[in-house]
Amino acid sequence: MRVSTANLYSSTIAQLQRRQQELQQTQVQLTSGKRVADASDDPTGAARIERALAAIGRVDANQRALEASRNSMTLAESAMGDATEILQQIRETLVATGNASYGDSERRSLADKIAGLRKQLLSIANRPDGSGGYVFSGQGSSQPPFLDEATGVRFNGVPGTVLTGNLDNFAMTVDGRLAWEQARSGNGTFATGPLPNANTGQPPTLWIDSGRVTNPQALTGHEYAIQIDGTTGLSQATITDVTTGSVVATVLPFEPGKAIVFDGMTITLNGTVTDGDRFEIKPSVADSNIFNVLDRVVGELRTPNRSAIQIQQSNIIALRDIDQSFANFQEVRSLVGERLNLLDGTESRLSGLKLYNQAERSAAEDLDMTEAISRFQIQQTGYDAALRSYAAVQRLTLFQYLNF
Repeated sequence: MRVSTANLYSSTIAQLQRRQQELQQTQVQLTSGKRVADASDDPTGAARIERALAAIGRVDANQRALEASRNSMTLAESAMGDATEILQQIRETLVATGNASYGDSERRSLADKIAGLRKQLLSIANRPDGSGGYVFSGQGSSQPPFLDEATGVRFNGVPGTVLTGNLDNFAMTVDGRLAWEQARSGNGTFATGPLPNANTGQPPTLWIDSGRVTNPQALTGHEYAIQIDGTTGLSQATITDVTTGSVVATVLPFEPGKAIVFDGMTITLNGTVTDGDRFEIKPSVADSNIFNVLDRVVGELRTPNRSAIQIQQSNIIALRDIDQSFANFQEVRSLVGERLNLLDGTESRLSGLKLYNQAERSAAEDLDMTEAISRFQIQQTGYDAALRSYAAVQRLTLFQYLNF
């Protein structure tokens, strides 16, 4: 009778070792809380985990770039807000210079005040970003982007914007030239101004306002010249299209204070008629440098013995140019605000993407504790039963059988 064989013993020991290995693996999983510790545990799950980790790494890098951009844009928005407040103070001061009771000394004092506010504006334009660069450096500069030279303030940076270089390309700087040197001239559509008197070479006794657009469809974008011929009551205004060389309108008789309408534009001349007074109208261009405007204003306020007409004309032009710079500041500030809004939206998207990939990683890697504990108990019971069975089989030798 054949009670036991070497094969039976060998297979039983192999079964015990397998059960012991499974029990040990489950115990390791329970200790770590991870279902997949090595790629060999679950190759498909390990691949899912790697993809999720790579995606989380990209999201983390984008979030770091986003925070850096947010800090820079917050500084830029604050700087534009400070610049707007200072420009408002300059405008109020300039309005005060038009007071008819003021003399040259009062205007010089106001000029000194504007010069001090100009210095504050320059410091804002050169505001550092806290990381070795400058908020308005454009495409980057290790030196302050605006240099105050004898001929005026010059932009020393590189126009454009530094980007983070990641997939979303967040902005790290603001184009300083766009913010400080590219306001629209004139009223934003055309710019008016006086010309030397055609007959006497003296400044005109009339002054021209900033004008306004009454019919956008009729605008030509041409350059115009206005000449007054004759004296009060007998004068006429001739408007010539300099671009084409043709006369577009003649006002006869010309009366100061009455609007002149032509080619979609309306302008008004005020003051006293002098034969030969001339004015020009040019298309607006984006080249108004706020520092040049303030330098011109300060220089004019410090010039003595100006006539009331000269003061009125220079104030109109100065207020017009400051208002355009103010509008440009607001546009740049709005642009920065849009970037901050974009960052907020992107942050929400990145947070959602990171949460999704964390869930993917957890689904592939984390252990179901309830299932694992139940499996461990079943494996432990099976292992104990296998040990008892092996012990019983081990005693069934021929000699033990013969002793029964």
